Amino acid sequence: MSDAACCSTGSELSLEGRGPRRVLLVGNPNVGKSVVFSRLTGVGTVSSNYPGTTVSFLEGRMRLGGEQVPVIDVPGSYSLEPTCPAEEVACRVLRDGGIIVNVVDATNLERNLALTLQLRAMGLPMVVALNLWDEARHRGVHIDLARLSEILGVPVVATSAVSGEGLPDLVRAIEQVADAPAPEPLEYEDLWAEVGTIVTEVQQLEHRHHTWRDVVEEISIRPVTGIPFGILVILASFAAVRLIGESIISYVTDPLFERLWRPVIEALSSALGGGGLLHDLLVGSYVVVDGVRQIDFSLSLGVLSTGLYVSLGAVMPYVIAFYVVLGVLEDVGYLPRLAVLLDGVMHRLGLHGYAVIPVILGFGCNVPGILATRVLDTPRERFIAATLISVGVPCAALQAMIMALLAPFGIKYVALVYGALAVVWFVLGTILRLTSKDFLPEMLLEIPPYRLPSWSTLAKKLWMRLKGYLLDATPVVLIGVAVIGIVSHTGVFESIAAAIAPAMRTLFGLPPETALAIVLGFFRKDLAVGMLAPLSLPPLALVKASVMLAVTFPCVASYTVLLRELGAKKTALATGIMVATSLTTGVVMNLVF
Repeated sequence: MSDAACCSTGSELSLEGRGPRRVLLVGNPNVGKSVVFSRLTGVGTVSSNYPGTTVSFLEGRMRLGGEQVPVIDVPGSYSLEPTCPAEEVACRVLRDGGIIVNVVDATNLERNLALTLQLRAMGLPMVVALNLWDEARHRGVHIDLARLSEILGVPVVATSAVSGEGLPDLVRAIEQVADAPAPEPLEYEDLWAEVGTIVTEVQQLEHRHHTWRDVVEEISIRPVTGIPFGILVILASFAAVRLIGESIISYVTDPLFERLWRPVIEALSSALGGGGLLHDLLVGSYVVVDGVRQIDFSLSLGVLSTGLYVSLGAVMPYVIAFYVVLGVLEDVGYLPRLAVLLDGVMHRLGLHGYAVIPVILGFGCNVPGILATRVLDTPRERFIAATLISVGVPCAALQAMIMALLAPFGIKYVALVYGALAVVWFVLGTILRLTSKDFLPEMLLEIPPYRLPSWSTLAKKLWMRLKGYLLDATPVVLIGVAVIGIVSHTGVFESIAAAIAPAMRTLFGLPPETALAIVLGFFRKDLAVGMLAPLSLPPLALVKASVMLAVTFPCVASYTVLLRELGAKKTALATGIMVATSLTTGVVMNLVF
């Protein structure tokens, strides 16, 4: 059959076409495949990119017949004829063989069976997991499991992965097909006609009345009601992220650094003689805070002081908070609806609606926002999204500082900052779209029903993502802080600030004293904005300086992650865009105000 040709078995398979002893979870996007994966493997999972691609997949292990075997969560696919990088990777994984567990959405059998028949035509050991079985019952969908299994020639098991229903039966079915002869490949001349015949024979629909969940689903997907609903969800998410993040900082990380880590840093400082290059590199320089000369975890620029604090004490709490909120929105089923609602707007920026997820993450912290651009399909989309997040998305710490700085003068000045950032964001996004000649394909996105999240699955997903942040971002942040610390030790920052001070008033209408804050914005934007407070600037000058700081380089933590995600060449291009955007924005705002 042509539909399965790209994944047909070949010389790479062993054991008479059976392939290596491993389990492959295959299915359409948003059918609960990741929840099934978590149930089968527990927490011992790793996430990595498929060799030669930017598409990531999960791998864990499960016990099968007395031995530990790999379990791979294959990227979601609608067909074995690839139309995107994720489907190409799915085919490449399947070519290496294994035991297929085809996870099917029982509430939408007809659409899912097309892939099922293509997989069945490969002749590999296979089990069909009819997931969302409880949701199917709720919707009045009845499926004859025995007849479906007879038609397909493979075991069919009803599961509800969130509650765990049917998972023991699924494991037993996997063990049985692992030890049974591989089924004969099937041939279907007319795939969709065959799908229709099967659905007619095995499925019955029962009329039922709308429930409150149906009403909420309809409200949240229609533009007239969905956009206000989405705004409320985003505002509530931001509030939750800020509450969780600031609570972790106030009650966990700050006390731990002050009570446990400060004595270690001070002892190390004394051992190193309180000064010198090695001291400044590891511990940092002493600064005066509230009239007291001390090592400051935010400003001292030491790898073991500022480096660890920025990564673990200041950024990680917001990473945890955002991943908790993101996990809830994912598992409830709201994010695909938000992506569909915003797809038209995001297309004007050269992005799909799904790019709203990295953008939302960026409002908590640019680091996880930039890391989340991996969910986008093409390098072009990832570059545009990462650049826009770095330029026009203020992190939670920066937003808090802007609010503290400008709110006493009136909320209109805070609104001016956000309005200016929005204009910069859309203008720059439009320019990036127009200057990019790559084709942007239409977004094909599954809209799952609303479901209650599984807290155990949320916890596993949070740990997996947090582990990824600690392994990917933290080392780069420490290296970045080390570089900044060396540069600071040489006095380069002050020299740069002195050099650009004359241009501050001429081009941007700002006093020369703001030059050092603008330069130090490369390290921490929020702290740089805080340095404007003692300068007694008028409100409009504070607005200009705040916007310029927001659209210049991201903080060192974000910048180093940007370097890792985009590579040196594209990061250099993004840097040039940031510099040009900041200078242009400063000049235009000076003329307007």
